[in-house]
Amino acid sequence: MSAGRRLTPPSGLPGSNGVSFGPDGRLYVAQFLAGQISAVDLASGDIEVVVPPGGPIESPDDLAFGADGSMYVTDLVPGRVWRRDPLGEYRLLSEELRLPNGITCVGDRLFVNEMNFDGRVVELTGGELRVLTGGLAMGNAMQLGPDGCLYYPHMLTGQVFRIPPDGGEPELVAEDVHEPVAVRFDLDGTLLVLSRGEAGIVTRIDLAGGGARSLVTSGVVGLDNAAFDAENRMFVSSYASGGIAELHPDGRTRQVVDPGFDGPYGVTVDFGGRVYAGDHYRLATPDATAAGGVRTQALMIFTHGVVAEGELLHLTSQYGEVRTYNPATGESRSRAGGLARPQGIAVRDDGALVVAETDAGRILLIDAADVVTVLAENLTHPVDVALDASRHCYFSDDHDGAVYRIDDGEAVPIATDLSAPQGLTIRGDELFTIETTHHRLRAISLTTGEVRTEAENLPTTAPEATPRALFSHGMPGTPLPFAGLTTAPDGSLHLTAPGTILRFDP
Repeated sequence: MSAGRRLTPPSGLPGSNGVSFGPDGRLYVAQFLAGQISAVDLASGDIEVVVPPGGPIESPDDLAFGADGSMYVTDLVPGRVWRRDPLGEYRLLSEELRLPNGITCVGDRLFVNEMNFDGRVVELTGGELRVLTGGLAMGNAMQLGPDGCLYYPHMLTGQVFRIPPDGGEPELVAEDVHEPVAVRFDLDGTLLVLSRGEAGIVTRIDLAGGGARSLVTSGVVGLDNAAFDAENRMFVSSYASGGIAELHPDGRTRQVVDPGFDGPYGVTVDFGGRVYAGDHYRLATPDATAAGGVRTQALMIFTHGVVAEGELLHLTSQYGEVRTYNPATGESRSRAGGLARPQGIAVRDDGALVVAETDAGRILLIDAADVVTVLAENLTHPVDVALDASRHCYFSDDHDGAVYRIDDGEAVPIATDLSAPQGLTIRGDELFTIETTHHRLRAISLTTGEVRTEAENLPTTAPEATPRALFSHGMPGTPLPFAGLTTAPDGSLHLTAPGTILRFDP
């Protein structure tokens, strides 16, 4: 088999969320999915990881700088707020919040809101929490306005509110705002509200002029946050595709850091040769004509597993759903819900779906009528599934280090002593899997049981020995690595690695 060929360039900033200019003039970027914080030199595009993954901050979502140069960070899923001083020392300020997200400094004062149903706006002082107001319908990025009030969005209701920093009754500023995710003021005092949708809409509201509005469509999918430099230039981030773009008032964009894959995770190739990947917040496909080489097909929350069947795609979501999606019409229907982190998915020749329900230790079958039955249970950690021509089901278990076949509900090992196998696919009489810890592609003969190495030194990520918080208050945390693998109609293999997809020609 040939050496793997990248279908996309590596992602410079996988997932970009909260942004803020630091004392050194660089733009600091919180990366929730990557579990890190990076600093971007806007002149050169150079990126430095200043808060690496694996430290005390698990899922940074927003950040702000205090007057002394300290960086304050909301750690979304664990529900913590951190201070990182100019010397790089960390101090935990609070762990009493539910999904803390928006954060801003007003002089020496620190304010945080919650991205939760009936969320709160609070002030943190010396470890003490003072509630300014509750009732937020999922808060997010907020900022002090020129009138001295704190402005924040209600993501679920399309509204923007303000409240004095010393408390009081919240005042409705704007409603019917398109999917608000962040409120920001430029240096002229104009209120800008970013949309989290596919079109990348920014709503400009002239508060001094009676609230007159104008819309700009940026095309940046999944806007998350924005910051203005000393020249009033606007720089925006994207939770869905990462990267940093300068957004001009007329909607034109200039990429400072190209977008790319946030993951990707599961991968499939349809009969026309189009590659699709589950990219956590979206369904995406490699496209050399798109910025960063990746095009968003649709925003689909927490999508990981994906398999093609004719014109349809079947997908698993970390929210516990299995869905069927038609890319041509945009129609989507739920096939199953309430599952415990479903990941790998395969489709039988009769249209039935087979799903690895990882956290429940089960392999499920979903028939055409959406009836769910259990094919196997009491498994350790099933990750991916594959089917042969005789409908035999195989699954990988990265904790057991093995690949199994299901015979009459029992898991029969066909290859053991593997190193965290994840992605699984069948081509002819061979089964292929990715050993993520040893970074290699392995082939297993289904007739002889022989195991051989097809490719080595792959840029895969091994599962964490101690998983981070996966779910908190209904919100998935930093997802565990999932190296997807599929066979294309032409016999080539495609596998996912951090920030890219690799193709192996037969």
